[in-house]
Amino acid sequence: MFSILELLLILFFISVFLKNTGFCQDQDQADHFIYHGFNESNLNLNGIAKIHSNGRLELTDISYYQIGRAFFPFPFNFSKSSFSTNFVFAIDPEWPNLGGQGFVFAISTLPEFAGAIASGYFGLFNSSTIGLDSNHVFAVELDTIQTLNFNDIDNNHVGIDVNDLVSNVSASAGYFSDNELKRLELISGKRMQIWIDYDEAEKLVNVTLAPITSMKPEKPLLSKKIDLSLILTDSMYVGFSSSTGSMASYHYILGWSFNKSGPAQNLDMSKLPSLPSKPKSRKKTVTDSKIVIPLITASVLVIIIFGGVYIRKKKYEELREDWEEEYGPHRFSYKDLHKATEGFKENEVLGSGGFGKVYKGLLPCSDIQVAVKKFSHNSEQGMKQFVAEIASMGRLRHRNLVQLLGYCRRKGELLLVYDYMANGSLERFLFQNNTPNLNWVQRYQILKGVATALLYLHEEGDRVLLHRDVKASNVMLDAEFIGKLGDFGLAKFYDHGSFPQTTCIVGTVGYLAPEVSRTGRATTSSDVFAFGILMLEMACGRKTIEPEKPRGEMILADWVLDCWKRGVIIETSDLQLDGKYMVEEMELVLKLGLLCAHSIPAIRPTMRQVMQYLEGKAALSDTLLDAPRAGLTLLNREETLRCGLSSYEHSSSSLAASVLSCGR
Repeated sequence: MFSILELLLILFFISVFLKNTGFCQDQDQADHFIYHGFNESNLNLNGIAKIHSNGRLELTDISYYQIGRAFFPFPFNFSKSSFSTNFVFAIDPEWPNLGGQGFVFAISTLPEFAGAIASGYFGLFNSSTIGLDSNHVFAVELDTIQTLNFNDIDNNHVGIDVNDLVSNVSASAGYFSDNELKRLELISGKRMQIWIDYDEAEKLVNVTLAPITSMKPEKPLLSKKIDLSLILTDSMYVGFSSSTGSMASYHYILGWSFNKSGPAQNLDMSKLPSLPSKPKSRKKTVTDSKIVIPLITASVLVIIIFGGVYIRKKKYEELREDWEEEYGPHRFSYKDLHKATEGFKENEVLGSGGFGKVYKGLLPCSDIQVAVKKFSHNSEQGMKQFVAEIASMGRLRHRNLVQLLGYCRRKGELLLVYDYMANGSLERFLFQNNTPNLNWVQRYQILKGVATALLYLHEEGDRVLLHRDVKASNVMLDAEFIGKLGDFGLAKFYDHGSFPQTTCIVGTVGYLAPEVSRTGRATTSSDVFAFGILMLEMACGRKTIEPEKPRGEMILADWVLDCWKRGVIIETSDLQLDGKYMVEEMELVLKLGLLCAHSIPAIRPTMRQVMQYLEGKAALSDTLLDAPRAGLTLLNREETLRCGLSSYEHSSSSLAASVLSCGR
């Protein structure tokens, strides 16, 4: 047994240990901590992150395409809580004046991020998870690369991120001194300090940057009203995440102070571990005195180099005009796309059609897979409008939209760059026998996903966007079979409260609303009609028009409507499902599909109402289906046999647009 004196000594040494490690225990969990070096920190390290013998935390080194993370080992309860943190860092690039990727301070539900990738994603997200409300990630990025896809302002900035890497607010790195903004170079290799403060009562995030020699400036670099109660939960981890790409940097954290319920304790700069000495061979600039190449040899090399540059320039020559400057962030170089697709090799072709071919690619200097759609064009008609709409569509962000990343123009060619979808189109899985059958749960989730995407396009953006070509072949499936609406070749913007002016008939036979075929004027209601046809196809497992069927079954919507009238609508369900579905959900999809595909636009629901039905928040009444119809048969049998589901090229402002052809 221990004596009282021995017990007191043990308690004394425990308290000294906790004080030195910065771990201050309050009941069951720490409220705050402070580290001057990290040897005794017990941080949760992940990837290539490591702690050096002097206590210096190194998130990443100059290894390429790597991730490094360091998180405090225990979670905090952030429910309705203010917080404050202060840390000292340094970013030392592999090559002078060329930054690798930056790093982030992050608060997240887990200290590790499943499926996250390196390069521009900081080890937090990938192309499928970025931007999701379910992420519950708050981050402050110190970014040294300008990533165009994330609307970065430059290659030396600080940004506040919520569930995404498109910052809520950002600014070039700097600090205020005497109310004057002074620039800081993040990749200088020098020590800097940063303060991140959140006031829960004011819903205000402040981020303040300063050199190591300065006190905390009174004016923050960034100040943004954000309600983090929607992001932070009762169990969140705090820490750092970093990654490298084709260029790399050392990312160091030297000291870290954090407080969940008040101002973070100030760091003592004299107690911080030192930075490593810089290898001379790595950063020393080559001087003229060391140039020993003979003049003649140099001249020959210059000729060879300029000759090679000229040849390569012609090979990758693009078509650029002054008016495109404002769309720069959405433009890819032809050289990068040529490399990404290995020279547009045939074995990289994902699909083809009247517009051209789609190639699979891997963007250089990243590990982002893309799909590159290559058109041919011989006319400048509407090109400015077309590129402007591409830029606008590139700003659309939704989990169930195929992300349009940008474009490239060459003489006679137009290239569009999209996120790569591993499982291709929904059409393959519905109508081709050589693909696995989608079960009902997958189909229902895909329908809900496409519905939320259309709701976003119709109501939740700055402008209304009509897709005008909703169909199974334009619904893409990612690696997890999440449905994403794609192919915006026919899409059209217009302002909320106004009406689209176009009267050009575009779309695909079988998905066109009756009023569009008469007037050529598309609306959100005509998108709803096409979605209704898609719902019927998903439930029945057959195409909207099948000329080989008997007259009463040739047009899917008419056949399902007839079966509903006879009380046997469930008999239209896809036989390949083998009855493995919820009857209530199947009936809902079939009936809702009929309602959406009603011949009278005013009777069709909006996409918001469609979502309420699909989520069980509203009941669908059969009386809605009893409304008089003008008939869903849009083509007679002869027209259907002659046209099928064909389309033709249209040379308006939507280049390579598919439109109805059948002599109308």
